[in-house]
Amino acid sequence: MILACQNISKSFGTDVVIEHVSFHVEDHEKVGIVGINGAGKSTLLKIIIGEMTPDSGEVTIAKDKSIGYLAQYQDKAGDATIYEEVLHGCDELLAMEQKLRNMEDAMTQVSSDNLERLMDQYHRLNTEFELKGGLTFRSEIVGVLKGLGFKEEEFDKKLSQLSGGQKTRVALSRLLVTKPDIIMLDEPTNHLDLHSIAWLEEYLSSYKGAVILVAHDRYFLDKIVTKVVEISRHVAQVFPGNYSAYASQKAVQRESLMRQYLNQQREIKHQEEVIDKLKSFNREKSIKRAESREKALDKIDRIEKPLEEHTEIKISLEPDIVSGNDVLSVKQLAKAYERPLFAGIDFEIKRGEKVALIGNNGTGKTTILKIINELEEADEGEIRLGTNVNIGYYDQEHQNLKPEHTLFDEISDAYPDMNNTKVRNVLAAFLFTEDDVFKRVKDISGGERGRLSLAKLMLSKANFLILDEPTNHLDITSKEILESALNAYTGTVLYVSHDRYFINKTATRILDLSNGRIVSYVGNYDYYLEKQEILEASVPLTLTKQAAPSDEPSVSEEKISWEESKKLQAAKRKLENDLKKTESSIAQTEEKLEQLNQKLTDPAIASDPGELGRVHQEMTSINEELENLYEKWEELSLKQEDFH
Repeated sequence: MILACQNISKSFGTDVVIEHVSFHVEDHEKVGIVGINGAGKSTLLKIIIGEMTPDSGEVTIAKDKSIGYLAQYQDKAGDATIYEEVLHGCDELLAMEQKLRNMEDAMTQVSSDNLERLMDQYHRLNTEFELKGGLTFRSEIVGVLKGLGFKEEEFDKKLSQLSGGQKTRVALSRLLVTKPDIIMLDEPTNHLDLHSIAWLEEYLSSYKGAVILVAHDRYFLDKIVTKVVEISRHVAQVFPGNYSAYASQKAVQRESLMRQYLNQQREIKHQEEVIDKLKSFNREKSIKRAESREKALDKIDRIEKPLEEHTEIKISLEPDIVSGNDVLSVKQLAKAYERPLFAGIDFEIKRGEKVALIGNNGTGKTTILKIINELEEADEGEIRLGTNVNIGYYDQEHQNLKPEHTLFDEISDAYPDMNNTKVRNVLAAFLFTEDDVFKRVKDISGGERGRLSLAKLMLSKANFLILDEPTNHLDITSKEILESALNAYTGTVLYVSHDRYFINKTATRILDLSNGRIVSYVGNYDYYLEKQEILEASVPLTLTKQAAPSDEPSVSEEKISWEESKKLQAAKRKLENDLKKTESSIAQTEEKLEQLNQKLTDPAIASDPGELGRVHQEMTSINEELENLYEKWEELSLKQEDFH
């Protein structure tokens, strides 16, 4: 065991943040800490590194073990360059290297009597230097910086010239090259593109030390962690496996608790009805029996109803009118600033598609969205919207919000037909209550601006949603709520996102923007990963030619056709409808069975052999019907798995 947290508690005033949190980390173990925003994840990390003191409890770190920590926000400035700042992470090696150079110089000046002793010291120090990576640390620094998205020509940039996101990447680079025994990272993927995230995944997965991650990137957690610590309602619970294993175990756990709770509630209700019936007979014996049952009922250890952990954001997306089948056509789109960004971009989007536009930072994804929304002009090309297409745009920079407006004004001005109560209800659905609604837009956080933009998007009733990084600043539960809303949405969606789990859950097609060109993959992110090498090999990496040579395999030969995709989507919708109908039938049948169970408690029926036999026969028939429905539900559920 390399680290242990024992009964850690922390409060700020009367607000309890975490309470009696306990877990341990083994050497080489990769641990993910999850929970909604405000659950206390970052507080826990700060307590572990000693930046905060717990109200009670203890953190134990194994003897002689080093720990490195990356906070969410970095504000380091100064005249050091990117390379120099990361090189400082190797100060111990630099000192050893300088000492070796000094010893080498001294060897030419010492007497023969002292030379042997000096050479012996030199040999021991040089061996230690090599064992600690002294021969490779400079090349490792270059590798880490490039892996995290810096180009060599940027290495000489000063920290004072960098954005907050770039400073965070520099801090992460410095931490990685120090190679502590325990790495602790708080939201490390926030400022990384897909390529850098994939590089970091591989680095951390093979890291020889222990890793503790706080992250909302579920795909990232899936690839790295071997254990999940969930902080929920101030307490911690440990789950073995990656994020998907945790989510599955959590769902089973909650379902089991809910089933136990509902079964107990049914039994309690049944007993209360029997007690009321016995009392209604108003006979001494029946009253005694009722009192006996009441005593037994009072002794039951009642199960608390499992509460759903959520941020209570309520998103309901539905278009006002149906668009034509052809939603968007982009032809020969080109844009350049100081250098060409992209050229010859062609793609179409059909009604009902959920399309993810992906690519590394700086490839022009946001620019394409802005051109479609007429916020920027293309250098070349044509954008054509289909019949009855009404766009709803979510801008990650939230430029559609007026800084001087209050939150209330932002909604009421955009939708003047809404009365004050409706405006307040909408804002409350996105967690803005009481005096919060009178805050000015310029005074709220980036996450709060994101929620406000989502509220306006929901009210737009648009049939074509264009979203730029919609999951930024959202915790996992809020992302899941947005995923559900988009999957239920009957309109069309085009979005940019670095959240691969979100893409995997919502996209029906992926447009990969790289090398100034776009390649289309009909499927989700997993399909894209499987096919990208084949498809990229079939597309020329040039800014001047659009079509691959006819003797090369074309994109259309490698991907599922549009027609096949629509058939799959239709089959999926039919299966989902069949599942809902079957679940509804199960509920109705269970209700019938419950009604018959109630009849058995009726003394009039219980004392009538003929009526009792009829009820039992009907219950047998309904039980058979219920069993058939369960079997049908299981078959449909298995088929649904095939779509994922």
